[in-house]
Amino acid sequence: MNFEKWQHYLRAQTLQFLGKENQALEAYRLTRLAAPEFIRPAECIAFIHAKRGEFAEAAKHFREVLNVEPDNAPMLFNLGFAYDKNGELNEAITAFQSATLINPKLDRAWYGLGICFAKQGKHAEAAEALHEAATQQPMNPHAWYALGMAHHHLNQPERVTEIITHLHRFDPLMTRHLIQDTGRSDLQHLVADLMV
Repeated sequence: MNFEKWQHYLRAQTLQFLGKENQALEAYRLTRLAAPEFIRPAECIAFIHAKRGEFAEAAKHFREVLNVEPDNAPMLFNLGFAYDKNGELNEAITAFQSATLINPKLDRAWYGLGICFAKQGKHAEAAEALHEAATQQPMNPHAWYALGMAHHHLNQPERVTEIITHLHRFDPLMTRHLIQDTGRSDLQHLVADLMV
C-alpha cells in the first residue's frame, strides 16, 4: 500500500472540505506525484478549478481523467460543461455527444448539448437534444423552457403551446417566463393568477 499517496490524498480531501482550496490543490498535486496512476486527484483538482470559474484549467484536468477513463460519461459531461462555460461550443458539443453515446440516459448531457446547439442558432438540433432531456426528466422546468424556446425559434407555435400547457402543470412561474419570452400573450390566462 502506498501510504504517501493516501496521506496526501486524505489531507487534500480534508483541506478541500475546510475550504482551503489552494492548500488542497497542492496536496492533490503531491498525491499525483506519489501515485501518478491514481486519477481521482485530477478529478478533484478539476472540480476546484470549475468552482472558481477557471474552466480552461478545469477542462485540462477533466481530460486527464478521460485519458485513463475514456468511457466515463459523467466526466465527459463535466468536460462539456467546462468547455461551454469557457465559450468553446464546438468542443462542448463533442463532449456532450460522446457522453450521450456512452450513456443515453444521462439527461444533463442532452440538456447541455441542446443549450450549446441553441447558442449556435441550430434550433432543430437543440430541440432534438432538449426533447430527449425533457423526456428523461419530465419535471425539469429548465429543459421544458429551453425546448419551448427552440420550437419558438423554429416557428412552431402549436408545439410551443403544447410545451407551455405541459410546463404549466408543475411550474407556473417558469410557464410565465416562457409565455413572455415567446410572445404568447394568447396563453397569458394560464398564469394570470400568479402573485409572484
